[in-house]
Amino acid sequence: MAQMTMIQAILDAMRTELERDPKVLVFGEDVGQNGGVFRATDGLQKQFGEDRVFDTPLAESGIMGLAVGLGLQGFRPVAEIQFAGFIFEAMDEIVSQAARMRYRSGGRYHAPIVIRSPFGGGVKTPELHADSLEGMLIQNPGLKVVIPSNPYDAKGLLISAIRDNDPVIFLEHMKLYRSFRDDVPEEAFTVPIGKARIVREGSDITVISYGAMVHTALKAAEELDKSRGLQAEVIDLRTISPIDIDTIVQSIEKTNRAIVVQEAQKSAGTAAEIIAQINEKAILHLEAPVLRVASPDTVYPFAAIEDQWLPDVKRVLEGMNNVIDF
Repeated sequence: MAQMTMIQAILDAMRTELERDPKVLVFGEDVGQNGGVFRATDGLQKQFGEDRVFDTPLAESGIMGLAVGLGLQGFRPVAEIQFAGFIFEAMDEIVSQAARMRYRSGGRYHAPIVIRSPFGGGVKTPELHADSLEGMLIQNPGLKVVIPSNPYDAKGLLISAIRDNDPVIFLEHMKLYRSFRDDVPEEAFTVPIGKARIVREGSDITVISYGAMVHTALKAAEELDKSRGLQAEVIDLRTISPIDIDTIVQSIEKTNRAIVVQEAQKSAGTAAEIIAQINEKAILHLEAPVLRVASPDTVYPFAAIEDQWLPDVKRVLEGMNNVIDF
């Protein structure tokens, strides 16, 4: 085991797969000699050469077009979109090409592509850098969407994503990149895509979250215990498409109450989909409506007020109390 930050774990995962499989390629804006804007690819070009780790023009549509073509030729591209807010330029290639490749070819062709992209608030970025766009992505069949909350999962999930034969969107919350360290195996290992993890056992309410909000939910669960002596069960989804609804339902069968916490705006996102599936599969186990704790339905605010806009421990605690006292 080694102590790693999330950025170190992501770098280690790419290095591991570049060493294991000569078909793995890493490319994007400034990922080569500069090692990426966050140094997520630091040293990879020097170790593996410019043919396998290389810079692209500042054109997201070109990056993804290249990834689709390489995937069709048997390579395993790991393409970086420098910030998730820039992904709109590549949506045609992602949704119209990569996501449909296996279906439209009857399984003859695949798109074994990983699209890495930083996102997330709390770090005072410029406009279009912090937006949480995962709700838009999960609506598209054929895409898997992964959002790790810690270094261990980041390495294991990224290795799984690179080995997957379908396109995986791998979203990395910027606030988590260097905020803490975790024990991470130095050797190769995988964390299964599509499987959630219970990070805190509880019996009184289920809190479902992903990414940086998992840590907010855990702090709110501790406050609930201190203030009321009640135990919240916290689920880290890890993958939001496909959603591990079985783990969620099993928890609700025990707690009979739930909230969903997301950083993205409230409407039409991951939380809404989770609640719909809970209503379809576990409504008779509920003793109160499932609530969402999310950001307001506004454009992402400028840095000066983003702390007031983002969900915090106080809002998550308030949401849990509202459901418990219903």
